[in-house]
Amino acid sequence: MSSTCFDRIAELVTNRPELGDGSPLGLRTDAAVVVEDGEVVWVGDAGAAPATDDLVELTGRCVLPSFVDSHSHLVFGGERAEEFAARMAGRAYTAGGIRTTIAATRAASVEQLRRRAGQLVTEMRRQGTGVVEIKSGYGAEVATERRSLEVACELTGETTYLGAHVVAPEFVDDPSGYVELVTGEMLDSCAPLARWIDVFVEDGAFDGDQARTILRAGAERGLGARVHANQLGPGPGVQVACEVGAASADHCTHLDERDVAALADSGTVATLVPGAEFSTRSPVYPDGRRLLDAGVTVALATDCNPGTSYTTSMPFVIALAVRDCGLTPSEAVWAATAGGAAALRRDDVGHLGVGAHAWLTVLDAPSHHHLAYRPGVPLARLLAAPQGVPATPPGDGSPGPGWPIPPR
Repeated sequence: MSSTCFDRIAELVTNRPELGDGSPLGLRTDAAVVVEDGEVVWVGDAGAAPATDDLVELTGRCVLPSFVDSHSHLVFGGERAEEFAARMAGRAYTAGGIRTTIAATRAASVEQLRRRAGQLVTEMRRQGTGVVEIKSGYGAEVATERRSLEVACELTGETTYLGAHVVAPEFVDDPSGYVELVTGEMLDSCAPLARWIDVFVEDGAFDGDQARTILRAGAERGLGARVHANQLGPGPGVQVACEVGAASADHCTHLDERDVAALADSGTVATLVPGAEFSTRSPVYPDGRRLLDAGVTVALATDCNPGTSYTTSMPFVIALAVRDCGLTPSEAVWAATAGGAAALRRDDVGHLGVGAHAWLTVLDAPSHHHLAYRPGVPLARLLAAPQGVPATPPGDGSPGPGWPIPPR
């Protein structure tokens, strides 16, 4: 048994209203948190904590639950910088670019995939992310989809089978045959390695009926549903997500009133990934203000992938959500922490209540407002992680949880 007190915290974001000022962030000033064996065991005033084995003073700093990144595609081969440059020169984005990464991922070795994914998770940890969801989807064949999920399982328990990213090149003239593969042999191979199943509902990917078939097949194998929905234009994605009880509908860029009402009524989380709009130079960003005002639970995620949002930075996503999606700084921080936990149907992360897993992030700043106020500045880093989980994946020489904090 080992315990650490993080004391003299200028501002503590608990995401538990009853532990703080009654706001959704549950803010406390001049606060302390005690972590024991990877769990939060005490929250209160600075200087009042019970005796602990270690003491870390955080004078002048903000501490918050570590970010929960509920949408990422970290297992892939190659890169698509030239495609990005072409978009910046005026070429429109289409879903077909995914096939470029499929070819590179199929050609990559397991070690190459493992090294890249591990590097990206390390980047996330260094920017304050704790829990991360990782999808497959760049294999589009049984062996590579399974290999991708095996790599993802080494890095997180939140793994998603995304065989239905786009129709595989071999099936371009037989999409029904590919759906049969995704719901048959590929699902049989991948389901034991996944918690979730996802489908990209979009022109150039899968339609509503195909998505229903795929998600129901996943449900029969015990997989929870997630949906890429309404990214490039209006479509059936959100409606399908709500019909099947998906935990999250992700992107949600082009919504009508019926879509917003369905999200509010169903409890499906709307996960916004404004890094995708940034990287595709979209003229339209998700309207987070509209969703929140309608009572929809909103999450934020990076959508880290090589084609349309090659960022691992949740602070960057928070800044985009404030500037371009209509969220306040406080709403964006909640969406990046508690909202992400809701999108993964987790109640053990995304907050700092007693019993929560001890994912803590510290800012080199006095309040959470600085995440949006100072975009592009490396303010956030992981402070603590649950027992047995390194702050960064092993082997990169990075400091672990509770490394020395320089004075302010």
